[in-house]
Amino acid sequence: MKFPNKSSAGEGSGGPPAHGRWYRDACAASFALELIGERWSMHVMRELMLGPRRFSDIRAALPGISAKVLTDRLTRLEELGVLARHMLPPPAASRVYGLTEWGYMAEPLMQELGRWSVRSPLHDPALPLTAVSAMLSLRTMIDPQRAAGLAARIGFALGDDRFMAELAEGSLAIRRADDLTGAQAIFRAAEAGAILPLFYGKRDPDEVAAATGLGIEGDRDLALRFAGIFALPPKIAPSGGGGGH
Repeated sequence: MKFPNKSSAGEGSGGPPAHGRWYRDACAASFALELIGERWSMHVMRELMLGPRRFSDIRAALPGISAKVLTDRLTRLEELGVLARHMLPPPAASRVYGLTEWGYMAEPLMQELGRWSVRSPLHDPALPLTAVSAMLSLRTMIDPQRAAGLAARIGFALGDDRFMAELAEGSLAIRRADDLTGAQAIFRAAEAGAILPLFYGKRDPDEVAAATGLGIEGDRDLALRFAGIFALPPKIAPSGGGGGH
């Protein structure tokens, strides 16, 4: 596992230090924010959570980021030991960026942030959603009780992205998959957000299909049982502020 040293993390090289560059605070949570709290850093990490991507793939998934800023974030995260770059073997022979073992350890952090933030009434699910975000949300919002006793191999074809989700013994593994052969059912849509009304809104699948174009291929009953095992936490009650617990 690669960890930053003074040279690679900024000290002695003219760049910002790894710890103390913003807050001058020994708190580990403050250090975490200094590591990955810069604008777009967690988004870049999120897009790599299901496997390495090319620069162009990351840029396409995050249209709001400029090429310069993306280069800066990738460089910084590599210096910190969060990600690494390598060349794919021929015939691809292209450079990809992938999380290190330590980088992948941030997924539970992202999950807790997700569960915490969606409790706010201010969360807007109508905003754009990347395919990786949609898949990671399933790993975050799975209800273990609802998933108990269900086993399934479910494919997702969301725009140009393909994923295979495998549910067994209450555990959900998701990976990129060029070939969805072997999936018992496949959800297919032009945009990743199309699955939200069915998986989290619990709307009628025919209504969702008409509104979003979400299609279901293969074992429809199993697909709908699978969609039923995900749930968002309840919203917080509006408060006038003040007060303690």
